[in-house]
Amino acid sequence: MSSSAEFDFSQRVSPRDLPELMDGECSYEEFRDCLHSLEQVNRWLLGYRPTLAWLERLPRGLSHPICIVDVGSGGGGLLRQIARWARQRGIAVQLTGIDLSPYAARAAAELTREELEIAWVTGDALEYRPKKPVDIVVSSLTAHHLENEQITALLRWMEATAQVGWLINDLERSERTCRLFAWLAGVVRWHPFVRHDGPVSFRRAFREEDWVRLLATAEISLESATVEHWRPGRLCVGRWK
Repeated sequence: MSSSAEFDFSQRVSPRDLPELMDGECSYEEFRDCLHSLEQVNRWLLGYRPTLAWLERLPRGLSHPICIVDVGSGGGGLLRQIARWARQRGIAVQLTGIDLSPYAARAAAELTREELEIAWVTGDALEYRPKKPVDIVVSSLTAHHLENEQITALLRWMEATAQVGWLINDLERSERTCRLFAWLAGVVRWHPFVRHDGPVSFRRAFREEDWVRLLATAEISLESATVEHWRPGRLCVGRWK
């Protein structure tokens, strides 16, 4: 991939104009190993921290188990973190991961201990109709794979589906952070897909003004939502109802 210095970071680049290897044709083994590497990236770069910190604000008095759905769950790393977080606090949860990729559920099940009891669903979240009401919807590192109109549809679905609150945890578009990631990925020698797709992801990611526009397009009040910066390189949007 070309150096990030050759790119203009002032505007978000469309995923269709700048594809990621992970979104293309690959074997199951390549996909699984890439997800495993991404989980290491998230642990090293504190990628789970914003979502877990947001869950600490969970309103009191909710009936249990709390139903939490992860959109774009990939290899299931976020839900495994949430399962451990809930267990440490004595909170009963019902966890479901949804992903479009037919490989994702297989990889997530393979990487998850059975006692965590997480359900993995293959399909389009916008068509997901759960049997019981969903309390919380979360999504991590999925939005930058979507076109703006798809993100608007996702925001509307999350707003309509989540009874208690929702959060999107994604990347902040930054040349500095992109350079840092590219350097670290080369030193650590993460999966080749991760080394290629990481800098691409930062080009397809967001700044606060992007989320302000997307929320407005989705007809979600800016006063009711929060847009929070988390270092290194995360920008999270969500709201409690």
